[in-house]
Amino acid sequence: MSKWFCLKKKSKKRAKAKSADTITSITPSRSNDTEKLNLTEERLKLCADEINTFSFEEKPINIKVEDSNTTPTSIPSSFASDLKKLNITEERLKRYADEANTLSSDTTITSNTENELKTKVTFLREKAISKTLNNIKLSMKVDLCFVLDCTDSMEPFIAAARDCIIQVTNYIKHTNPSIELRVGFCGYRDHCDGDGRLQFLDFTDKYEQFITYMQSVFHYGGGDAPEDVLGGLNEAITKMDWKNGTRVLLHIGDYPPHGTKFTDLSDSYPDGDPHGLTAENVLEKMQSKNILYFFGKITYYTETMLQIFRGIIGEFPVFDLIGGDPIKLIEKFIKATSTSITYAVSMTSTIGSDSKDMYSLQRKKLDMNPNEPDWIILPLQEGIVMWYPILDTLDELKDPDYFNKSNLFSRSFSFKIASQPFSAGAEKYAYFGLDIERNPAKKMVIKEYLHIGRNNSFEKYIEAVEISTIASFLSTEFNLITERKDLPKVKFLNVKLLRCGTIDFSTRYYTIEPKFHNIEYKRFNANTGVITELRPILEAFVHFTYEYTKGYLVVCDLQGIELTNEFLLTDPAIHCVDSLRFGRTNFGKEGINQLFLANHRCNDICKQLKLKHISNGLSEDVA
Repeated sequence: MSKWFCLKKKSKKRAKAKSADTITSITPSRSNDTEKLNLTEERLKLCADEINTFSFEEKPINIKVEDSNTTPTSIPSSFASDLKKLNITEERLKRYADEANTLSSDTTITSNTENELKTKVTFLREKAISKTLNNIKLSMKVDLCFVLDCTDSMEPFIAAARDCIIQVTNYIKHTNPSIELRVGFCGYRDHCDGDGRLQFLDFTDKYEQFITYMQSVFHYGGGDAPEDVLGGLNEAITKMDWKNGTRVLLHIGDYPPHGTKFTDLSDSYPDGDPHGLTAENVLEKMQSKNILYFFGKITYYTETMLQIFRGIIGEFPVFDLIGGDPIKLIEKFIKATSTSITYAVSMTSTIGSDSKDMYSLQRKKLDMNPNEPDWIILPLQEGIVMWYPILDTLDELKDPDYFNKSNLFSRSFSFKIASQPFSAGAEKYAYFGLDIERNPAKKMVIKEYLHIGRNNSFEKYIEAVEISTIASFLSTEFNLITERKDLPKVKFLNVKLLRCGTIDFSTRYYTIEPKFHNIEYKRFNANTGVITELRPILEAFVHFTYEYTKGYLVVCDLQGIELTNEFLLTDPAIHCVDSLRFGRTNFGKEGINQLFLANHRCNDICKQLKLKHISNGLSEDVA
């Protein structure tokens, strides 16, 4: 009998043994109606529903993975050999040491030195985490500069910049209390407007001063269609006192710079800026100062300019400010400004403030191909998919040894993969994929780590599946409670590890998951504590994971799609008191304290679920 059937039978035995389980055994503070809930029965219903929705399986598993000297004959010999040689603990410790950039990965390790290595790697990890948390703290200090065209057509946009700032700062304080904001302004007109064509207010944290200044900014001038865009950007970049860890330049304009390379409109300076400024030298100065560029689009006349800018600095966010309704314009301005701040803080705190790293990721996005390939011409590939079974208990979740080779499921897998990725994040590339074993074939997403390091990548991909398995288990437990409150569900996609041989006979690893269909992908919060899109149910879920695991971990970095009454998420991160689990995005106990407990503000859903109140960085049971 296959391992799949054995585990299913085992689950039924567990269900019978635990038939008396109630919510009281997990969270004693629950209300009476949920205390009577039969957890096992409801959990099995939810698990069955989620397997039907997100699983790749349509038939019994017929390949077993065993951690023994006996190699099953039903799996490829190269896979059996790799699996037999893999020491997950040893490889993980070597990788963590390598990622801490202190211990060479070619250190010889034998079984009798593993405990010693654990002690050493724990020290290195804690040291690296401390440095990272300090960098995150610095990234929470933000300089925001509005760069605006101030010619005649821009009156409503100048007013919107002035009127939105108080609402933006109040929103930031509510969602991200750790962020400290300074705001500044630089206005530009055209060369025919003489010395008054450029003006600026240096950064201030006194927002009333900013509003008063903006009341004195008048819209006038502008001869032909193009404006002194490069002069305005250069003024903001070189004259203002940029000093905070996160630096945001939000540029709003309706026309491009001078020069035929930017526009075919009537132009008094067809050869470009009369002072010798170019897009290349201005934007290179911006990059050297680690300033992140954002643009508010008002007309389509700036399209060529945006393409040229992307060719220099890579992809950047563009906000739609098109439309004449003044109320909607204010709302768009608030959204664009708030998003610019949280996006920049998230990027700086995740990647670091070094311009080389930040702009390298943005340039990578230029190499993406957003179009699905012609599947007919792509070769069919064969591989093995692996995953862990659904967890049953909190004890299994907390036991690192549960996630070993003997608990892996696997089976053969036929697929196709696009030759170019369609997206890239700080950690992974994402490719279009096709599951050929479905009838009809089913679209999926195949992901690959950007940086593997010098060690065995097999182990790192196993860790990714472990994180997904734990997040799925916790979301199932969460949904058991929220469904009685008629609240949206939180679900995680079913992620598996894919091992395959490539054309050059090298072994390659990926993760695979179902594909979202034509719905906007959003990042709701980051593992650095930044909330990028506030959704109370998701912040309550993060809180729940902390309380359910009794402070052992929090699931964060929630991203995916938002449907009518549920969220489908992928690629979470986990902060855990055990710093030797969950990779370099785990910032340990101090990460929980500084990035979750210190920032979380209990909302109405936290109260509905009777989660322990968190205040001043402590929950009630810790205070």
